Amino acid sequence: MLYSDPKIVKSGLSTAPLSSYKISAVKLAVRSVLFGSSLAFFTPMLAIAETQVESEITLPQVDVIAPVVSDTQPVKGYQAKRSTTATKTDTELRDVPQAISVVTQDQIKDQSIQSVSESVRYVPGVTAIQGEGNRDAIVFRGNATTGDFFVDGTRDDVQTYRDLYNTDRIEVLKGPSGMIFGRGGAGGVINRVSKEAGWDPISQITASYGAYDHKRISGDFGQAINEEIAFRINTVYEDSGSYRDGVDLERYGVTPTVTIKPDENTKIVLGMEYFKDKRVADRGVPSANGPGNSVNKRRPYDIGDHSSFYGSSDLSPTETETVAFNAMFEHAFDNGVGVKNRTRYANYNKYYQNVFADSAVANNGNFTVRGYRDTTDRQNIINQTDLTYTAKWGAVEHKLLAGLELSTQDTDNDRLSAFFNNNFTTTGTQVTLNANNATEISSTPVSFRANLINGNNAFRDNQSTVDVVGLYLQDQIVLSPQWQAIVGLRHDTIKTDFDGSRRRGGSSANQNDLISESFNVTDNLLSPRAGLIFKPVEPLSLYANYSLSYVPRAGDQLTSLTVTNQSFDPEKFINYEIGAKWDVNPNLAFTAAVYKLERQNVQIQDPSNSTLQILVDGQETKGVELGVAGNITDKWSIFGGYAYQDGEITKQQGSGVNAILKGAELGQTPKHTFSLWNRYDFNEMWGAAIGLVSRSDMYAVSPTATQSTTLAGYTRLDAAVFAKLNKNTRLQVNLENLTNKEYALYAHNNNNITPGSPITGRATLIYDF
Repeated sequence: MLYSDPKIVKSGLSTAPLSSYKISAVKLAVRSVLFGSSLAFFTPMLAIAETQVESEITLPQVDVIAPVVSDTQPVKGYQAKRSTTATKTDTELRDVPQAISVVTQDQIKDQSIQSVSESVRYVPGVTAIQGEGNRDAIVFRGNATTGDFFVDGTRDDVQTYRDLYNTDRIEVLKGPSGMIFGRGGAGGVINRVSKEAGWDPISQITASYGAYDHKRISGDFGQAINEEIAFRINTVYEDSGSYRDGVDLERYGVTPTVTIKPDENTKIVLGMEYFKDKRVADRGVPSANGPGNSVNKRRPYDIGDHSSFYGSSDLSPTETETVAFNAMFEHAFDNGVGVKNRTRYANYNKYYQNVFADSAVANNGNFTVRGYRDTTDRQNIINQTDLTYTAKWGAVEHKLLAGLELSTQDTDNDRLSAFFNNNFTTTGTQVTLNANNATEISSTPVSFRANLINGNNAFRDNQSTVDVVGLYLQDQIVLSPQWQAIVGLRHDTIKTDFDGSRRRGGSSANQNDLISESFNVTDNLLSPRAGLIFKPVEPLSLYANYSLSYVPRAGDQLTSLTVTNQSFDPEKFINYEIGAKWDVNPNLAFTAAVYKLERQNVQIQDPSNSTLQILVDGQETKGVELGVAGNITDKWSIFGGYAYQDGEITKQQGSGVNAILKGAELGQTPKHTFSLWNRYDFNEMWGAAIGLVSRSDMYAVSPTATQSTTLAGYTRLDAAVFAKLNKNTRLQVNLENLTNKEYALYAHNNNNITPGSPITGRATLIYDF
């Protein structure tokens, strides 16, 4: 395990004050002892396993099988064949009874991918959404999330934008996966597999320059120090504008790692990351009322106008600083037993302010603007210990996993409202502009306040500590050459201590009083997973799978407990899936999945008593996903797929004009999506690629009884040209939106809609020393 004194962090890399790290030396020491006990917890098990194996290896039917394989092995080409994301063990993808897509390093380079949202463009069943212009946000099979992000299997859930400069590949697991990841993961997870130091030397610089003043440079340098120690460092710096006027970003980071292999069965990986992201939070354009000023059948307002910022770009900065330390220890015993321990400490400091459009544009051009300021400080300490045992008993092979996860997450989050024109009453929290004149506020005074003046404020100040103890067991069983099964069970004890201050609300005379609330909630969650695989022939797997996961009432960001919801059971997500995985040849794979995903324990107002809240089975998504990855020929690479999604509300939510009626479509869940990326290499020097991304119409959010905003479907063409100038130098040019199509890319709500980029070019030079 690896911990670091915050003083070292501060003096070496961070400009934040020491107090912002919040983990005291005493507290850190206590937690170190706590997490150190996780490995001690397994010591008797290791001894028992070793004793049992010693007695069993004399029996003629026992066949001990191979030791651990690294889960950070680089993937060549577009087809990954193995993963640990879905099972925590090194497993062939066709032996995983669940849909999973892998975006490899070659794809990241070929498509010039630099963000999580860009990485899922060609992944069927997964849609990137806006995230209010300050964070990654994804919809998996109709379920939106800002917290289901992992790095090397450990939680990385603060609301921010992630860069891929230190990422080897992206593994996208679809469907609930509570047995592996614990809480969250309602529709799926994204796991970034980090670049790791190895014994093959690397010295590579990548520089890109493109439209809208895009400038970026990254470095990847690695070297073996001796036969037992290797070092690697990844760096990035970017300073870029945007096709949206008033929007820019600056980000930079460094990730050094060391790999130590004292013998062939043992590996230790130590690393850290410092990363900072600063940008303007762009929430796009509002919608426009329909004919006759109707709030129904709205559409994005002037989606092709990239010169207007709605609200204030000057008052919409967002900045996130991440400092993380990682340690992994892995050892394979000679008797088939393996142990892996992984620890991650991460400190996140985020500042986010925005002034944005809060209504549709009326027929006369008027729209309203609101704003707020939000800060989040979070510290995560996560420790995972996995014990594996692989053996053959009789005719049946077993790959057994027993694991313990201990984690603690401290979050401090507060929010202040914007007041305009020095008006600190209810009417002062918004201002009206006219889109025909000016879409940005200019001379209007704006202040962000927590004070209650003349009875109005949307103030929030929350602190939470979430401690998790997760225990899990899994068995991957080979029953015969044709039949395999996987069964697993996880139990999580999640203790949430929540302290918050908020406005009382309601309609009473003291509605604006500040009140303090404290809750202590413990959830005990049981997450099973069961899958069955049939292989009529070795390259073809047919499977069925059942899995589930939970989202506690604190939400995916741990800050949503209230006096109303704190006593309710967590939301529950159940996935039923059948599918097929076919390796047409060793370098080309087709996949298909048919699923039904149910969302239960949705909190709604009781239709028969408006003063009460009840839980209902409130949402369902049925779908089909088809995928392809690999090489059709040795010159032709391909990746993409098709998804059909039928997501709907299964129980009315709310009442009156704002009710979401039963049968309403889920927001940002298009019925049809299709994507396909093709690269063809004409010879050793020249190559070219063409990509197509298409989706059908979708709602910005689920429509209510009287309001809806539709984002029209679109088809976009992308392309790239590759030139290998010599053995050390590669030049490529990527073009996005070849036909200059005007379209809405995604949204956050009905009035925050991101226009797609016009035709855009980016040139990249990759040089290997």
